[in-house]
Amino acid sequence: MSSAISSEDSFQTSARPKRWHILVFLLPAFIVYSAVMILPLIETLRLSLFNTVDGQSTFVGFANFQVLFGNERWAADFWRALKNNFVFFIIHMLVQNPLGIALAAMLSIPKLRLATFYRTAIFLPTLLSFVIVGFIWKLILSPIWGITPFFMDLVGLKAFFGPWLGKPGSALIAVSLISVWQNVGIPMMLIYAALLNIPDEVIEAAECDGVTGWSQFWKIKLPLILPAIGMVSILTFVGNFNAFDLIYTVQGALAGPDGATDILGTLLYRTFFGFQLQLGDRSMGATIATVMFMIILAGVSLYLFGIQRRVRRYQF
Repeated sequence: MSSAISSEDSFQTSARPKRWHILVFLLPAFIVYSAVMILPLIETLRLSLFNTVDGQSTFVGFANFQVLFGNERWAADFWRALKNNFVFFIIHMLVQNPLGIALAAMLSIPKLRLATFYRTAIFLPTLLSFVIVGFIWKLILSPIWGITPFFMDLVGLKAFFGPWLGKPGSALIAVSLISVWQNVGIPMMLIYAALLNIPDEVIEAAECDGVTGWSQFWKIKLPLILPAIGMVSILTFVGNFNAFDLIYTVQGALAGPDGATDILGTLLYRTFFGFQLQLGDRSMGATIATVMFMIILAGVSLYLFGIQRRVRRYQF
């Protein structure tokens, strides 16, 4: 009897139709993704190991990396850009993400009026082009025709105004805060979705125990949304170390003043394509891109294999 049942199950398993249509539907997306992402990445990694010698592409191994880290001029530009990139990332982590969490917590209040309007207004800048955002903020912060001095004068703070985008000490902070203004809607919406995903039974149990208001958020909701906060953090890391558009729009390819806003993205652009009298160097540009890829890969791996395992226990 058991042998008959097992033979019938094996017959049903073998007779199950193969779902070839899944591969058919996935094939176009796979081709596009490979052409746009995978093949350029492989070519970039390959190009970083080659250099042009006597007009010929020659395999040089890790010689380009030795130049990047060992040559005085290349190393100075690279480490400056890397330091600025970390500052750019830290400002987003300390300002953008906590602000996004706070906004999501306030928008999740059930009795809040005009919550839909607030969500739309805060998220709207993320839909704008980097070119538009950069141009608008250059006008707003301009010492000549900007509106910032006028509004600061209304509240008696005009003495604190300065050409923030033109000073090496404040340019990077100013550009970072512009980026925060544009992108704060993304962590807000992700955290807001995580807050809405908390079961009502948990909230009702907390209210029965007398845990309400901000105490409920800190003790109940915040631990439960830690996986979402971790995801927002790693997306912020990847986005910041791939950043280029906004700084190029606001400060140009030279990322002035005096390279104060130069990050890895702008350094890669000038190196690969050249700028003004500087000729482009494809091999060194690919080397910088490879280092950027390795940094991002290390950060993502640290999150996936280290941090994410510790926060999974908070998930339902």
